[in-house]
Amino acid sequence: MKILFLMEYPIDLPGGGQLSTWTLCDGLVRQGHKPVVACPKLLSKRRIDFDFKIDEYKSDENRERSKMARIGNFISRIFSFYRIIKKERPDIIHVSMSESLITFGVLRCLGIFKDIPFVYTDRGLAYGYRKHSLFCMKKTLKYAAGMICTTEYNKGLWLEKNVKTNINVIPNTISKAFDSYDDNKRQLIRIGKGIKENDFVIGFAGRISEEKDWDFVPVLVKALKDGGVNFKVAMVISVYEDRDKEIVQNLKSAVSREIGADNLIYMQDLSQEEIADYYYMVDVFVMSSMFESFGKAAVEAMSRKCSVVSTSVGGLKEVIGKDENLYTKDTTEKFVKRVKTLREDENELKKDREYFYNRYRNLYTTENHVLRHVKLYMQVAGKQAL
Repeated sequence: MKILFLMEYPIDLPGGGQLSTWTLCDGLVRQGHKPVVACPKLLSKRRIDFDFKIDEYKSDENRERSKMARIGNFISRIFSFYRIIKKERPDIIHVSMSESLITFGVLRCLGIFKDIPFVYTDRGLAYGYRKHSLFCMKKTLKYAAGMICTTEYNKGLWLEKNVKTNINVIPNTISKAFDSYDDNKRQLIRIGKGIKENDFVIGFAGRISEEKDWDFVPVLVKALKDGGVNFKVAMVISVYEDRDKEIVQNLKSAVSREIGADNLIYMQDLSQEEIADYYYMVDVFVMSSMFESFGKAAVEAMSRKCSVVSTSVGGLKEVIGKDENLYTKDTTEKFVKRVKTLREDENELKKDREYFYNRYRNLYTTENHVLRHVKLYMQVAGKQAL
């Protein structure tokens, strides 16, 4: 089958949606299918770097631009999608992002490409969209052959919105760089970063975005320090826009003031192979998000046998699956208590790390992810009974 993926961000931009789509496409190729990705111009990769076809289109997506510029970009994307779909004539269209759904919806609601079935993966949360966006999404989803949510939690939210299509739950996955775990790498990478055997490392990672709530990270660091926990911080951030650089500098300064610059290990814009190695140095990985539909970084950390302590928001509660490792912005004392226990009780830390690694193996592997998508595609294409 030829499956065309519609995206409003470059597939090589770090982020859960992009990386999950990339991994899925690699898996589809291995199974003999023909995935094609329509996305804006690649940032650092080249089309020949991928095992599947990339159809680039012109885009000027930027949160900092004026409203009129964003509207112009939206109209341009409509014509780009029309051109690419007409050229590719796929068996199935898989819309991978919300803005792409609204863009494609303009075409589909006009009856264009109605002969090509489409599915949509919602990587947000149903309550997180603006009213006009939600209205457009629901209008388009009336014509969808199916919808995919990454958690049961989000499926429930969409059912409350009375969306008119079948909803399937298929968790996100992570890069194939995380597929294999090598226990020997932990010691090698920690030594390479100057981390001693008894050092306790807290990890933070992600891109600069409002929902990640990076401003809360120094608060958590201070709370741990005040709670008597001795630790280092290993932090990885992906920068996309110019204003992100100032945010990063302020964040580094704030964390360094609390624990000292020598106790901060900072890295930026890592490749998937590099970030897969990064997690080996981490004992406890911390999610500080105020809004998270799934939590790709949490799963990445699980795959490297990190303990994961997270805010109890959105789909993260389902991904973590362990109440003692969940906290809220109003219960930072619970966060400190749990991390302190993991710091002081070696057996508890070991047990926690094994729990999360097994959870990754049972629920979030690439193989599981690809097989569930192929089954859905076969149903949508009429090659298997619904």
